[in-house]
Amino acid sequence: MQIQIESNAETAGRAAAEAAAEVMRNLLSRQQTVRFVAATGASQFEFLHHLCEAPGIEWSRTEMFHLDEYVGIPESHPASFVRYLRERLVDRVQPGAAHFLRGDADDPEAERRRLSQLIGAAPIDIAFVGIGENGHLAFNDPPADFETREPYLILELDERCRAQQVGEGWFASVAEVPPKAYTMSVQQILSSREIICTVPNRRKAEAVRNCLADDVEVSPQWPASILKTHQSCRVFLDKESGSLLPQ
Repeated sequence: MQIQIESNAETAGRAAAEAAAEVMRNLLSRQQTVRFVAATGASQFEFLHHLCEAPGIEWSRTEMFHLDEYVGIPESHPASFVRYLRERLVDRVQPGAAHFLRGDADDPEAERRRLSQLIGAAPIDIAFVGIGENGHLAFNDPPADFETREPYLILELDERCRAQQVGEGWFASVAEVPPKAYTMSVQQILSSREIICTVPNRRKAEAVRNCLADDVEVSPQWPASILKTHQSCRVFLDKESGSLLPQ
């Protein structure tokens, strides 16, 4: 794992986007299609903006998969991650295919199986992820399941995770945050050939310290610590999110 610390969220997002764009251009020069995973949340604003502006990516030859989504909310909801990705990525660059998790699907288990089958058709080339305030990776809250090979899961969200969604302004209160969510599993994320992780802002400093510091063991209690085991993971922080890492 490589960690790069930039001066602020804007420069961290730009640096992460440049790294992601370089990987995607290289892959597109060697293969017909690039399959990638897109994350959401406040930590991805700058990254996605700069990625959409990056030159030389033939987006029509890419296939996007959705990292996670709340169970029970429609795309029209302000907190819908489908809505987020359409506005900040899909409508801007128009990938060849975009596979969304339908939050308001009548049968959530059937929806989970549908996306699991789609993503299992071929390897994922690159995953874009963040780290939650409780150390979660996607919606794999602690203690995370590091063993399951199911591509997508439906999980109960813990209180700190739900509070983060309120703190970021997606919901007015914790009571409004859905108790369950679809999430890509830890092992499915790790199966990506490349991972770009973008984690700005001071409120993420504790999670960054407990997940990524060299002296901290990989543990389901800090789910994103598993990124340290990946063969090609690059993490982009700003000075605030990296402030508690040992120098």
